[in-house]
Amino acid sequence: MSNLKAIAYSRVIHLSHIIDLDIPQWPGDPTVEFTCVAQLPDDGYYLRRFSMGEHSATHINAPNSFYQSGIGIDQYPAQSLVVPAVVIDIQAAAAVNADYTLTVDDILAWEAQHGEIPNGHVVLLHTGWQNKWSDKNAFLNQNAQGIMHFPGFGSEATQFLLNERQIAGVGIDTHGVDSGQDTNFTTNRLVLAQQGIVLENLTNLDQLPAKGSNLAISILRLRGGSGSPVGVLALVP
Repeated sequence: MSNLKAIAYSRVIHLSHIIDLDIPQWPGDPTVEFTCVAQLPDDGYYLRRFSMGEHSATHINAPNSFYQSGIGIDQYPAQSLVVPAVVIDIQAAAAVNADYTLTVDDILAWEAQHGEIPNGHVVLLHTGWQNKWSDKNAFLNQNAQGIMHFPGFGSEATQFLLNERQIAGVGIDTHGVDSGQDTNFTTNRLVLAQQGIVLENLTNLDQLPAKGSNLAISILRLRGGSGSPVGVLALVP
């Protein structure tokens, strides 16, 4: 029996933001820095050193970011990083309520239209926040007390997806799969307890169909890494 798998696609789309000095960053995270090491024509080549946090820009989280005994990002198998995806669009609800969280009813309504979410898929949540990326104040949306307001996955919805649909993980176009007010990082903890995929700060989700795409997630294999900036490519049928 052959283990060969075929992915048919007509387009390839970047789901990662460009890394720059002024990207929105979680409070307390190290700043992005670029330092020129060699220049043309003097040195014969051009080279920079860069520095940034493991959870900055478009990134993936690893279990050891929330569990002391969890694995680092370097231990994710290659096969787990090529995965089919579905996209659930909650833009309308998020536009009305910045603290909106995905519900089980939202999932069932999506399935009524597109069919049951198959096992082993990553569920991407399109909130519309990708359009706020160039305005870090709007993207993080902090109030006077420093509390952030952006949408995310609700805990019941996450448990339903993990237990009833056996998903491979979650992704979102905000700075967290948990809503800005969830300081317990519930969805992160639930997914990472199963060594699943957690992708944050995605973009171009508006260019994906509701189902049928495959993701190729390119991690930096940082030994013991709590996560990694990632280049995520969507292979769209």
